[in-house]
Amino acid sequence: MVYTLRWFGPEDPVTLDRVRQVPGLDGIVTALHDVPAGSPWTPEAVGERVRLLAEHGLRWVVAESVPVSEEIKTAGPKRDEHVEAWAASLRALAAAGVRTVCYNFMPVFDWMRTDLAMPLEDGSFAMAYDEAELAKIDLSRGFERRAAWASGYTGEELRAAIARYEGIDERRLREHLAAFLADVVPVAEALGMRLAVHPDDPPWSVFGLPRIVKDAEDIRSLLGAVESEANGLTLCTGALGASRANDLVAMAREFAPRVAFVHARNVRFTGERTFHEVAHHRSAGDLDLPAVLRALFEAGVDVPIRPDHGRMLWGEQAVPGYGLYDRALGLAYLQGIEHGYALGAASRD
Repeated sequence: MVYTLRWFGPEDPVTLDRVRQVPGLDGIVTALHDVPAGSPWTPEAVGERVRLLAEHGLRWVVAESVPVSEEIKTAGPKRDEHVEAWAASLRALAAAGVRTVCYNFMPVFDWMRTDLAMPLEDGSFAMAYDEAELAKIDLSRGFERRAAWASGYTGEELRAAIARYEGIDERRLREHLAAFLADVVPVAEALGMRLAVHPDDPPWSVFGLPRIVKDAEDIRSLLGAVESEANGLTLCTGALGASRANDLVAMAREFAPRVAFVHARNVRFTGERTFHEVAHHRSAGDLDLPAVLRALFEAGVDVPIRPDHGRMLWGEQAVPGYGLYDRALGLAYLQGIEHGYALGAASRD
């Protein structure tokens, strides 16, 4: 595996001087967060990010995320213009040597949590989701721009954003995704790139909006929409694992040839559609990360992987879920799993 950490750019409280101290780090996952969805990433802007990382002895491995605009998701009047801008971003990234692109197709909201700093018994803090708490949110008041969401909305803006999906059910949204893939996968294929769709997080409808990357059936549909290695999957154990119905090990085995990127994190269930994030190791939560990774290793998967959504430890102030300390511990844990697997494979030989 290619071991990486996500970095949110020059405004990230976790500086590159600290990131570079993490042992066994192969590269960085980052994005141009100041470029709005629907606008292209220019070669100049991409090149500047590559140079900044290189100054700290680091390389850009995965672009996460090149945002897919609501115009594309809803097939609006500027849809084709935004698709071309997205393709232009691929060309700029490929020219700079970035070959993996993570994206999502979640309407209005990216990943959703109802608590960004839930206190855990050990004194650390973690992000949590509670369906009952979600139901209490007054959408008329909008959402402030904060770490959990890429964009902020006033109440009026949020009503308008949700209204765009009136009449768009899962079937129609799936058609829009298939049309998008038909346009951009050939571009990625020609550039030697892999696109890696991120599953819905959480993997069910939020605020009545359609979700179409929730489970194995959804993933089969989107991967089958364009049969190409360039049309790949981000296997996110936390997103898919938030649903008890999803068998992560079986999914890792089935989709291994199309897994282009891995997000590894652990969660603890506290009820139906109620969970919080925990340390990465097996005993901390309800997901068996070693079993998932072994399934990938057995299939010969060798792709970028990053520890995802760690706890906030020792008073660190950072983007919720993206403090350095717990993610560094998580990275070491993931490396240990691979090392143990390699030793076992060697003894079996």
